[in-house]
Amino acid sequence: MSKLLLHTCCAPCSIKCIETLQKEGIEPDLFWYNPNIHPFTEYRSRKNALIEYSKSIGSNLILKDDYGLRPFVCAVSKDIDGRCRYCYEIRLDAVSRYAAENGYDGFSTTLLISPYQNHDLIKQIAKAAAKKHGIDFIYKDFRPYFREGQQAARDMGLYMQKYCGCIFSEEERYMKKKK
Repeated sequence: MSKLLLHTCCAPCSIKCIETLQKEGIEPDLFWYNPNIHPFTEYRSRKNALIEYSKSIGSNLILKDDYGLRPFVCAVSKDIDGRCRYCYEIRLDAVSRYAAENGYDGFSTTLLISPYQNHDLIKQIAKAAAKKHGIDFIYKDFRPYFREGQQAARDMGLYMQKYCGCIFSEEERYMKKKK
C-alpha cells in the first residue's frame, strides 16, 4: 500500500493509528470530514487540534470542512438510537470517494481505534463504500493502542473531547452522569 487516505475523526484517535501505519511503511494522508460533530464549538476545537497535530508531524491534511448540524439531525431524527449507521455511512462514503477520485490505493479510518465504536458495522459500511467507489478498504484493529494514544494526546496537550461527536452522544454522556 503506497498511498493511503486515513479518515481522521480527531487528533487523539489519530496518533497511534498513524504511528502503527508508519511502522508498516505507510505514510497516510489525513482526511477530515466529520459533519456529525456538534455543537460548532466542539467541531472547531477538534478540527483545530487536528490541524495543529498534523502540522507538528508533517502530515498532509485534507479538510472537507462541512459543519452539518441541520442535515445530520434531519437524517437521524427518525432513528436517533440507530444514528451511528448514518454517521459511519456519510463519512466513509466521503473518504472512499475522495480516495478513488484522487489516486489513492486505499482508505481507512481512525474510528477503528475506539473501543466504543461498532467495528463490525464500520467494516461492513467501509467495504460497501470501497466497492461502490472501486477502491480498497484497509481494515486495521487499532483498539489495543487506544489508551496509549489517549495518554500521548494528553502528554502533547492536545484537545481531548469528552464524547463521540454528535449532540445525542453528548446528551447520553450527561444522562449517564445524572444517573
